[in-house]
Amino acid sequence: MKGWRGVLRIVVGILREISDESAYQRHLRAHGVGHSGEEWRRFSEERLRQKYQRAKCC
Repeated sequence: MKGWRGVLRIVVGILREISDESAYQRHLRAHGVGHSGEEWRRFSEERLRQKYQRAKCC
């Protein structure tokens, strides 16, 4: 049973990374703010801005 819990913990961690949940938590800690709709919007806009401002090759 402990082995399955470890696997489940890893899978949940991976899903949090894919969905930006972990990145958002790091953002909140780095800026010393709490969760809010406004902060999520600010976080999302910044990530999208960074993603689309990078030059792409071919």
